[in-house]
Amino acid sequence: MSTDLDQRLKEYEGKEAGGPEVGADPVNIPMIRHWCEAIGDQNPVYLDEAAAAASVHGGIIAPPVMLQAWVMRGIKSRPATGGSLTDELYRLLDAEGYTSVVATNCEQEYHRAVRPGDHLSTIATIESVSEEKTTALGVGRFVTNRIRYVDQHGEPVADTLFRILKFKPPAKPDATERPPRPRPAITQDNAFFFDGAKAGKLLIQKCASCGKLRHPPRPVCPHCRSLEWTAIEAAGRGTVYSFVVNHYPQVPAFDYPLPVGLIELEEGTRLVSDIVGIDPADVKIGLPVQVEFQRFDDELTLPVFRPV
Repeated sequence: MSTDLDQRLKEYEGKEAGGPEVGADPVNIPMIRHWCEAIGDQNPVYLDEAAAAASVHGGIIAPPVMLQAWVMRGIKSRPATGGSLTDELYRLLDAEGYTSVVATNCEQEYHRAVRPGDHLSTIATIESVSEEKTTALGVGRFVTNRIRYVDQHGEPVADTLFRILKFKPPAKPDATERPPRPRPAITQDNAFFFDGAKAGKLLIQKCASCGKLRHPPRPVCPHCRSLEWTAIEAAGRGTVYSFVVNHYPQVPAFDYPLPVGLIELEEGTRLVSDIVGIDPADVKIGLPVQVEFQRFDDELTLPVFRPV
């Protein structure tokens, strides 16, 4: 059933949301280099002038998926160069309790390659605002914006369909009820370690080919590249090789200050674990420790280390 809010939101659909929003800088080689290094993209048409010249592009181009980087405002916002109807829409949703946001999906269509020297701008249109939906995050509304990217001559280079969910955050749990400890990511490579902890055993992965120990568990030996492995039960004795005392940000499932140590085991490998039974101010490098197993619930038991 349509509500007054639904009707108000529908009035935004099809309207230009803002623009043109002009990028702070033209497309440039240094930014392309930073992007490629961060992503690990080694396509030569992005940085190798000779290879790019010999390609179908005839010269260096920017990675297509880097499109949004050329117009983003950055961590420190700069003044918008166009309208802000989208901001007005979001303020309306905030006032109705839809105060949280998460990006859900992005679809991009490229009309031509972007090259160094191009100076991009965007023109956004509010395509749709959904009726209220029930999601795993809470009830909310999907807002879809269509964004056209144009160059310094006003010619289109790409189109983006960007959708977010503005939702009502769930009520905070009772502060007196301690939330469960976050679950570790258990895979077929490390399940043996957590199963061993449930049984009161500190199991360390051992390469079946070269005999080297390794932790955290992983499928391939970093020394000989063998895929074959077994596990040994460590005695659980060691020393604090390094440590940190966490104060912030605080997660409700933990007590603070929280000392976390890199423990060097007698067997010759190291692992990260909580240090218990000691004032955090007294934790020192070289401190002798012994493993004990802390049971959090039926599903989770973890090794922690206590001073000897």
